[in-house]
Amino acid sequence: MAESSYGPGVRVGNWNEDVYLEEMQLSISEDGYVHHGDSVMLVNPDHPETEADVFLRGDLSLCLAPDEIGAHLSDTPEVPCGLSAAPTDIPVGRNTFIILSAEPAATGDVLRFGQNFRLGITRGCEDLMLYLSSDHRTLLKSSKRSWLQEVYLTDDVSYLNCWQAAFPDPQLRLEHEGFPIPANSKILINHCHTNRGLAAHRHLFLRTYFGKEVEVAAHTHLDVHRAEKPRNHWVLVTGSPRKHSSTMLDVHPLPARATPALGPAACPGAQ
Repeated sequence: MAESSYGPGVRVGNWNEDVYLEEMQLSISEDGYVHHGDSVMLVNPDHPETEADVFLRGDLSLCLAPDEIGAHLSDTPEVPCGLSAAPTDIPVGRNTFIILSAEPAATGDVLRFGQNFRLGITRGCEDLMLYLSSDHRTLLKSSKRSWLQEVYLTDDVSYLNCWQAAFPDPQLRLEHEGFPIPANSKILINHCHTNRGLAAHRHLFLRTYFGKEVEVAAHTHLDVHRAEKPRNHWVLVTGSPRKHSSTMLDVHPLPARATPALGPAACPGAQ
């Protein structure tokens, strides 16, 4: 077993280390927004889990979680492939996603609240694109720990891959429809087909080949005020222009990065 640069205490064999754990380059946002074609990390910001005594702290990134036996046998993950959330702020092959248009839009166009998009991952192999997907829960198909709606990666392009971003404050959500999505700020990511929110379950642990990680599912968790709980909060993290910082997490810690309110420059017609 070889020591990995993915994080302290994580050990991996020689299989696929370059594919899954090779450091990746995130897109740098010059205007403060995210765009179609950008490479980003999806991060659930650190927060205490009030409904459990034991939970995983830190910023958790959405990660590809291949079947351990299958990963030993092939460089290509079996599809559908699982997902998890892991405590890392380093962009690598298994946690770097590409924002893809699900509607007529050119690469480089600003992504907007309420606009359908896909999230694809290549693991550094440009000839294979897997898409973040979900579908209604059934008796035979659900998430491993919570038995809620499963999220997975597949190579089939369909409406099951389509997602939308929403403003986290429900009182301001409607007026933000059509406005550009700011990079490195909290948003909600909702599945178009089922209207369920992408969620990280910090209290439901998974044992993967990469270490202790937690479950990711599609479920909208609401508080007493009918607002989404931090489990449903995500940040599209972009690259840092600074020489010694790989992501904007190194520049602006997430607790200080609230989603900005509407400004005069952020209008639906802005490019």
